[in-house]
Amino acid sequence: MQIELLETFLDLMETKSFNRTADRLNLKQSTVSARINTLEAMLGKKLFTRSRAGTQPTPAGHRLLDHARALRHQWNEARRSVASTGNFDQSMRIGIQHDLASNHIADWVAGFRTILPKAAFYIDLDFSNQMSVDLLAGELDLSILYTPKNLPDLHNELIGEVGYRLISSKARRIAEIEPASYIFTRFSPAFEKVHNPMMADLAEAPLSSGQNITVCGLLSSLGGSAYVLEESASEMVASQGFDYVDDAPRIPQGVYCAMHLRNRHSHVHRRLLESVRRQLAADPGRG
Repeated sequence: MQIELLETFLDLMETKSFNRTADRLNLKQSTVSARINTLEAMLGKKLFTRSRAGTQPTPAGHRLLDHARALRHQWNEARRSVASTGNFDQSMRIGIQHDLASNHIADWVAGFRTILPKAAFYIDLDFSNQMSVDLLAGELDLSILYTPKNLPDLHNELIGEVGYRLISSKARRIAEIEPASYIFTRFSPAFEKVHNPMMADLAEAPLSSGQNITVCGLLSSLGGSAYVLEESASEMVASQGFDYVDDAPRIPQGVYCAMHLRNRHSHVHRRLLESVRRQLAADPGRG
């Protein structure tokens, strides 16, 4: 089995378009068609039907989907395991939500290395959607994120909470904030569910960002008002002339650990998860 055939099949199952899959994989459409034809010949079943309405999976295509995901995941795990042979007993690829890594990544990694002193670690900072995709593909072993995806092959577990506070260099109440000086934050769907109804009058703000470190940098340079992580808020209020906006509530954000379903009982994964849980509970201003 060529892994390229499975990658092409999985992408086509998502796009339902030979043209889009060709663009996304940087291939010619004829190459996509050839790969699907090869896979169909190997299986002895049609996987897709084409019509004016578009490309649709057949029952055989739907049946293959879960197996293809599992095979891709196992292949990537095997590839990384073989590549890591030498100086290390194993390798672990861990994804961390950008905001969660901004202040305490060194402490977290130190905890990982204490648990697995003979392992090689690759740390990837990303957003929840991409980390979920990478977990399914076997490109990550563990992710710490804000927005878990309820997918059949993923196991998600709530491990803690962080909080965001509204600070300002100009206002002490929400009604005093001017849209021109407000930074509209998009940290996660859970955050926006609380934030957006409350701050609807500021929805036309000219600046927006989804990363705490970016928002803090903009506030430091330009002044204004925005929600930032509690720890960042405390530091900026103490040293940079900002104040808390008195009538703005703290917005909590759940922190989740995600892994492939087959690893949910793994001793190694459970120990790494518990290390992060302890760090979240111990860090001041983080839940």
